[in-house]
Amino acid sequence: MCGIVGYTGTRMAAPILLEGLRQLEYRGYDSAGIAVIHDGQVSLSKVTGRISALAEKTQDGKLLPGTTGIGHTRWATHGAPTDANAHPHTSNDGRFAVVHNGIIENHAELREELMAAGYRFESETDTEVVVHLVEQYYQGDLKQAVMRASSRLRGSYALGIVCSDAPDHIFVAREASPLILGIGIGENFFASDVTALVSNTRNVIYLDDGEYAELSPEGVQVYDCAGHPIGKEVSRVTWDIQAAEKGGYDHFMLKEMTEQPRAVKSTITPRIRNGEVSLDDMDIDLAEINKIVITACGSAYYAGCSGKYAIEKLTRISVQTELASELRYNDPLIDGHTLLIVLSQSGETADTIAAMRECQSRGAKALAIVNVVGSTIAKLADYCLYTWAGPEIAVATTKGYTTQLTALYLFALYAGKKLGTLQDGEYRKLISSLKSLPKLMQQALDMNPHIPTLAKKYHNADSLFFIGRNTDYAVALEAALKMKEISYIHAEAYAAGELKHGTIALVHEGQGVVALCCNESILEKTLSNIIEVKARGAEVLAVAYKGNPKILSCADDYLYIPKVPTLFSAAVEILPLQMLAYYVARENGCDIDKPKNLAKSVTVE
Repeated sequence: MCGIVGYTGTRMAAPILLEGLRQLEYRGYDSAGIAVIHDGQVSLSKVTGRISALAEKTQDGKLLPGTTGIGHTRWATHGAPTDANAHPHTSNDGRFAVVHNGIIENHAELREELMAAGYRFESETDTEVVVHLVEQYYQGDLKQAVMRASSRLRGSYALGIVCSDAPDHIFVAREASPLILGIGIGENFFASDVTALVSNTRNVIYLDDGEYAELSPEGVQVYDCAGHPIGKEVSRVTWDIQAAEKGGYDHFMLKEMTEQPRAVKSTITPRIRNGEVSLDDMDIDLAEINKIVITACGSAYYAGCSGKYAIEKLTRISVQTELASELRYNDPLIDGHTLLIVLSQSGETADTIAAMRECQSRGAKALAIVNVVGSTIAKLADYCLYTWAGPEIAVATTKGYTTQLTALYLFALYAGKKLGTLQDGEYRKLISSLKSLPKLMQQALDMNPHIPTLAKKYHNADSLFFIGRNTDYAVALEAALKMKEISYIHAEAYAAGELKHGTIALVHEGQGVVALCCNESILEKTLSNIIEVKARGAEVLAVAYKGNPKILSCADDYLYIPKVPTLFSAAVEILPLQMLAYYVARENGCDIDKPKNLAKSVTVE
């Protein structure tokens, strides 16, 4: 969601803040602003729209001199995207400025209280109550004021606060929203994502919920919820800024799609040793597990829908997939015999964290599959599988999805072997197939050079239907999501066998239907569905193994993938469909890396 950055040191702060905000653009935003302390005053600049407009307004930061400051990109929750609602927000006396990522749930009652006390509000945001609370409680000690103010807040927040009385200090606080400190020499930083830090430092501290920190050029001090100083481990970021740059590609999404074979290899290679899946520190007593629940949101949830088939097939344990935003409120039937598998690229997804905590409170053990080391979900989990996908900048995930799915395949093989439900010969065969996935994925990317041409045919569609059965249906869910979130074309996935139960009423002359036909065990059934929609005038784009004569005889257009075992086909099958969505979005002139209204890391409910 929102992105926040801060800097204190000896260099001019504004250009550093602007660059940090640019690195956070992928999170999604509609306004931006920075505040810098100079000559004992807080200087502020805010705009509605892109960071480029903020850079132009401030002459790349030259109009805001000063060596300590905070910045923000806002994704509107409370109040429309306007200059007044943009962050940072300042106190009535002008001494304090605050940036905030999260949601203050009790902002309305706090606003009424503060207005009754004489404080004037300039925005519609929930955040503005924070800066007025700090002003109200300030008696010369910024730390105490911030702690007293944050004790009044309910909800989620990562806060960065400056005060003109302490011109080279920043105070930060975290509760249920990511906040990372960057450790430099003679300068220090904070941000909501490590990508905003790595161009300046790779040494970072991950704050935990309920912690505070004070930053100055001389150092960083972290405090616990009671205000006592505590020591924190400094972590080293192992990737550099080039990994988070486009590298000559037109869009981050295109770059990240082409990185998928390498990313999946990074997920697999460290976990296969001497011909067996080795998951370090995974001491789950699988014999005690009678149910597996996979929970996530968005694409991560759809990865779970695809991975479910492999886990059930190889372990013979019942697997449920649950949307985290629903599971957290469902009074779920979960106990100590349940294994919860939690998927999140960022490890900070608010609904997923809440669902995870609810299930753990009922006795479930949680296995997290995440990309970001040190993230909240990774810390809360009983066991953790990192995907090692590297930074993913485009809002619409690609390699996040395929590496999560690959991690589920690894777990399925590991668990099947441990439980004895997978025989040695089949186990060795599947290990070999899994190791071949990166090569097969590269082939799938290479064997469809006609996708830009197909995009010209389908980009004007009012809607597209994606149909499939079993594993193909699971892939169709993610394929439809990719299409609608970056091209803005209405797209829906349907279980092909359900067409006759209502959906076929929507099929008309010229309707685009994408038919996924890679599960050969039920191919004949899917072919009958293609014939059904063709009889009603649909244009069918089939996804199939190259050279399949049955498909060639009935579809209008084709996307191809190399032959791959059905159990692992989803990780390969999705690639040409990602590419199709990308090129359709290009034809429609969409902002592919930053789709409207969307955010990369959804840290609020």
